Parts: sequence; structure tokens; C-alpha cells
Amino acid sequence: MHSSPFSSSSSSSFSSETSTPLTAHQSLLFPNLPDDVALQCIARVPHFYHSDLSLVSKSWRSLLRSPIFFSTRNRLNCTQQFLFINVRIHGSSFKWFALDHTPSNPQNPRNLSPVPPIPSQAIGSAFAVIGPRIYVLGGSVNDIPSSTVWIFDTRFSRWEIGPKMRVGREFAAAGVLNGKIYVMGGCLVDSWARSTNWAEVFDPLLGSWAPVPSPAEVREKWMHGSAVLEEKFYAMADRGGVVYDPFEASWGFVPTELDMGWRGRAAVVDGVLYNYDYLGKIKGYDVKEGIWKELKGVQKDLPKFLCGATMANVGGRLSVVWEEKGTGKQMEISCAEVEVRKDSNGGLWGSIVWSQVILVIPAGSSIVHCLAVGF
Repeated sequence: MHSSPFSSSSSSSFSSETSTPLTAHQSLLFPNLPDDVALQCIARVPHFYHSDLSLVSKSWRSLLRSPIFFSTRNRLNCTQQFLFINVRIHGSSFKWFALDHTPSNPQNPRNLSPVPPIPSQAIGSAFAVIGPRIYVLGGSVNDIPSSTVWIFDTRFSRWEIGPKMRVGREFAAAGVLNGKIYVMGGCLVDSWARSTNWAEVFDPLLGSWAPVPSPAEVREKWMHGSAVLEEKFYAMADRGGVVYDPFEASWGFVPTELDMGWRGRAAVVDGVLYNYDYLGKIKGYDVKEGIWKELKGVQKDLPKFLCGATMANVGGRLSVVWEEKGTGKQMEISCAEVEVRKDSNGGLWGSIVWSQVILVIPAGSSIVHCLAVGF
């Protein structure tokens, strides 16, 4: 049995971001083996087994929580993808879970782990991921849009407060380009400050937000979806949507075809935006062709209608999460991982890699968001 790797956060001698490499005076990880070699051996072990490894010794437990351990995993290309799912229970509380998409046997059930609760809950937050960190941006607290930013460091399983946005937002759009978080909308432009900061950008290296100049005609309030396509940030508003190119610092409006077919929470895989429509079909929008195409090959393996469907790109595959009616006063959340590809004629095809119920929660709950993190 494996304990949850996300359920708690423990401090250690290696937990600081400024920790130095292992030195000779520290306890040996393996007898008669240099610590730097032992580090590379342990770093190759899949994350699923880290909770067991932490029981070996205090030195191992400290190592598994250290920045040098995660940087070594990244350098060896041993990081793994996790799908993080945020659900709202009975419309009042929010819970986070992490799903490991890389078990040793594809036929084995996926391991779902609870994540420590966010210290302050808000409705209508936006989400972004940079490296191993999840950013929860704003949202409404007691019906007041918040500028608060919470950051969950998946490596150490802990929440920390981040630099506040320049204005409070709810139901804003967020996306990551060139290692920076862009956020727009979710605020009334009824003052000079909110108008100037309708769009802003966060640079994690500087640790601060800066306004992104925007023309008045693009400043819609509510955003229902966003994605990064072809190095541009697409944000869908109540009416139409806008496109921002940070490299050219230019604005535009989304094509009518994209606007007509985009329904909320979508994901981009290999340059194609995938979306679940009202007719019960998964469709993909190819920016280069400017048209929507049905994803074929999955109709027989998925329910006809996917209630509350949301999607994420997890390791180059399309992960689809949806709600299903359970037994009694319960609701089931199911997930399917889909391998997607284009045929020689440009058609979109998918094949189900695995599909299963991953969580049972009280009826009346709902999926808020899902996103992929590698660490």
C-alpha cells in the first residue's frame, strides 16, 4: 500500500530552494556508493514509489523533499505527468486531487491522491501552470473579486501566497507564454486602474505583475475559456473573443468559426484545440486550416454525453474528465486518456488508452478545472 505523496508537507534539511548539493560529511545514501551516484539512482525511481522510499531513512526522506532531487530528475528527463483536478463539493468547499498518469502497467488503476486544501477558497478563479507550480488567480470571495494569488508547489505539497495581481478578478482568462503568466478580463473597466490593468503579466523571475496595454474595444468582462495556440493567447468572452500576440504586442479578434465552436474548458494537443460540444462530440480546431473537425474513433468507447467535461494535455495525450450519475446520493467522476493523431487527409482520430471512474463524491458537486503538471 502506498500513502498519498500529496497529503502532507514535511520540512527537511533540503527543503530550501537554496539548498546546496550533498556533501561528504552528510549521511551516505547508499553504503560504499558516492552520494552523487546514489542521487541519480534514486532520482530514476517513479514518483509512485517515493512515499515508500521516504520510509527508508531520514537522509532519504530529506533527499526526496529537496530541490536538488527535483532538479536531478528534470535533468535526467525522469519527471512524470500528473493530472490535477479541482472539484467543488456541494457548492461550498473546493477539493484538489492528483492523478498519476504513468503507472508501470497501463492496465492498472490510476492512483488518485488528495491534495492539501487551499488556504482561502474563491469562486471563479483562473488557473495557470509554470514548471511544478500551480497558480490560482483571483476569484470571488464574499462576492468581491480578489487579487490574491495562491501557488501550490507540487514538489513539496504545500500552498504559499504569491504576489497579488494589480486588480481583483473573477472569471478571468489566463495562459502561459514564454514562461510568463498572462491574465485578462474578469473585472469591470469602470476606473482608470482597472482599465489600465485589464490585462497584465506576471514574470516569475521578477516576482511581480505589470500591466499589458490593451485597446478599449477588446475589454470584455467575463471570460469562459482560454488557450495558447501558435504562440498566441486566445481568450473567449461572452461575445466573441480576443487574441493577443505578446511577441508583437498586438491584439485581434478570434475567427468567427472558432468562436462558434468553442464551448468552455478545452485543451491543446499538437497544435489542435480540442473541445466538447453541445451535441456530445469531441472536436478539434486546427488554427492553420481554420475549421473544426470531429475527433473520430472514440464514439463507441465514451458515453454519448459527457456532463461537465473538461480537458487537459497530459504528456502529449488528451485527458478528458467528466461527471456521471452514481448510486444514491453520490456522483462519479470518470477520466479517459486519448491518443490523438492526424491522418494523411488531415482528419482527427483518437484511441482510448484507458478509461475509469477515478473519484466518487457527493451528488450536487461539480468539476471546476483540471490541469497537467510535470515534476
